Amino acid sequence: MRKASVTRNTSETKIAVEVNLDGSGSYAIRTGIGFFDHMLEQLSRHSLIDITVACDGDLHIDQHHSVEDVALALGDAVAKALGDKRGIARYGEAHAPMDETLTRVALDISGRPYLVFRTAFTTAKLGEWDAELVEHWFHSFAQAAGLTLHVETLYGTNNHHIVESCFKALARALRAAVALDPRKADAIPSTKGTLGGVQVA
Repeated sequence: MRKASVTRNTSETKIAVEVNLDGSGSYAIRTGIGFFDHMLEQLSRHSLIDITVACDGDLHIDQHHSVEDVALALGDAVAKALGDKRGIARYGEAHAPMDETLTRVALDISGRPYLVFRTAFTTAKLGEWDAELVEHWFHSFAQAAGLTLHVETLYGTNNHHIVESCFKALARALRAAVALDPRKADAIPSTKGTLGGVQVA
């Protein structure tokens, strides 16, 4: 079973994360930031990855530590659940339309973290979530999960729709990339024979 649990306890946050890559998109999310919770729920539902997140963070200071550390813990859990990445499709791409907005996400579970983020917001807040933390979440998640991740909003005007389309497109691309290819069930999808520094005997 491709499951993993991660705990991350610091002086700033206490986080517990569980993922099941072969789930049905069920979730239990509690970060203390309502709009952020909603985006993580979208990620779970549309990727079909079961996700549990419990975060107690220093929100009396600001949201930065909670958002960053949830991204790191969730990305770490995804990486652990993937193991040596044997048999996965590896690549995923998706377009997510939401009313007037269209976002494209392409990703490679490469073990080489990199983010290209071409999305902008015209408001400082998304609900109560700080808009500047959206890109930071994607960056931290890509780093911890070992993703080469490209996120681009092709067009859109409503800030809620823009961020939601980013998360939904990520979810669908991730769903495709973590899927097992029955034709290559025993092979790591790389001519190097390794992804993310895991050496193959």
